[in-house]
Amino acid sequence: MLTEESTEQQVFKEPGNRSRTHFVLKMTPFHGMTTLLLLFLVLVFSNAAPKVSSNIDGYPPMWNLVPEKLNDFNIHNGKVVINPWDYLERMGMYKILLNVTAQFLDMEEPDNKRNILWGLPLQHGWQFRTGRLEDVTKQSACEDRKCISVKSWWACMNYYLAVIPFLGAFDAGFFESFPYELNIARPEELDFDFCYSSTECRLTSPHAMNGWKAFFEYIKTSNQISDKSVPLSKEENGFLPHMWSAHVESIKAALPRCSKRLSYISAPEGNFGKNWATAVEFIAATDFPTDFQSTNEFQTFLPHRMLVDGDVAPYISDFSKQENMVLLSLHSIKNVNTLTGGLLLRLWKKAMCSEQGKAAGRNLLQNIVTDPHLAPQTVIQIIMELIKNSAC
Repeated sequence: MLTEESTEQQVFKEPGNRSRTHFVLKMTPFHGMTTLLLLFLVLVFSNAAPKVSSNIDGYPPMWNLVPEKLNDFNIHNGKVVINPWDYLERMGMYKILLNVTAQFLDMEEPDNKRNILWGLPLQHGWQFRTGRLEDVTKQSACEDRKCISVKSWWACMNYYLAVIPFLGAFDAGFFESFPYELNIARPEELDFDFCYSSTECRLTSPHAMNGWKAFFEYIKTSNQISDKSVPLSKEENGFLPHMWSAHVESIKAALPRCSKRLSYISAPEGNFGKNWATAVEFIAATDFPTDFQSTNEFQTFLPHRMLVDGDVAPYISDFSKQENMVLLSLHSIKNVNTLTGGLLLRLWKKAMCSEQGKAAGRNLLQNIVTDPHLAPQTVIQIIMELIKNSAC
């Protein structure tokens, strides 16, 4: 219950010099953080509603043109050369990973759509479709639409979620029979922010490389039996934590190396990128499924263009209500987590440390798309898990 002592009034200015009074919580350390977690979840999800995706078939742009096997790339002097600064070639690494892991991750779904690696190419496709891989400085010699700018913050971050997983699969033995060496092409500038071989990446980003290698080794050796009667199969219950652990390590490795590129984009876009990177850790803690359908449904809430100076959520006129609310919510998550020294994320992870907690978290993320009224009920379940998991 909120008492007079637990709140204070603050007046904020909105566009047009309108004033609005907000009641702001003044919280004690323990009870306040539990309340804050509840408010955070309600803020993020209670205003969400379905939005029609402009991506009709759900596949990344130009998916039919993407290389699907290593022999489709240029082979020169006994080496297969992959240029990760070409959209189709970087996307080709994802398509190949989907193909070589299909026997382990497709869960008998048609067209390999149950494969949990779909989250990677679909996120990359959203970045391409919304212009986030382009050179916003307009100073690059690359004019091809398929060109990925080395000055793009999103492209830099994504490199660590494309090349490093691909090299991790190589280290895990997925391409043992391939007769050629692998050569990752360097960009023409800023090449010192990246690694280009398994040996080099193990030196510069050891946790990310080890995480992805461990994930690919795990799926090869897992003998768990699927139970199709539960929302997540037993395989997925084992695979997803390994995948998300590697994913988070890639982001941690990328953030300091890509940070200088934030100066090339607008402040609102840079803040959104940093907020999204923080939110991924909250999503990862739930072992959120990243198959084809789940990822597509989740991405319908992401902004359809880059943010520019003057964009202030929730007042961006050409954004839907849901896009505005996502931006506002991600900003709130990042700010609260920063102000509490990471306590919000620690509380969330604590609530997710049991299978029941993770299931409640996934339920909130998945079903809010079709039924936002489920949010309060699911939030209560998560808070109960937070209480029960006090020893985690």
